[in-house]
Amino acid sequence: MKYLVTIEFLEAAIPSISQQGVVEHLERVLIPTQDAMVKLEAEKKILAGGYPVGQRKRVFIIEAASNEELGQLLRSLPGWWMTRVDVTPLESFEHQAAQTRQHVERVKAAMQGKR
Repeated sequence: MKYLVTIEFLEAAIPSISQQGVVEHLERVLIPTQDAMVKLEAEKKILAGGYPVGQRKRVFIIEAASNEELGQLLRSLPGWWMTRVDVTPLESFEHQAAQTRQHVERVKAAMQGKR
């Protein structure tokens, strides 16, 4: 199953301290998170995505066998507890097209029954 995921760092979680504190935060949290995302992309778990220009969030499509697997993948990211995560399950184009065709056939059958 494919999911559209948006992860946004919470402002309160980003240190508003010295430059040294910011560097430590980047080295301890952000860089390992980026490395984990690169690894998931190499493993074909992340199918596409990136950073919206100028924003502190990432948007990607991830493939997971279940909601539970997705939850585990997201919680494995360093610093996940410092983020707001929005997840949207995606229905395939193929499945949606088949559903639309079935709906059209049902409506046509109902229309013929009224004649």
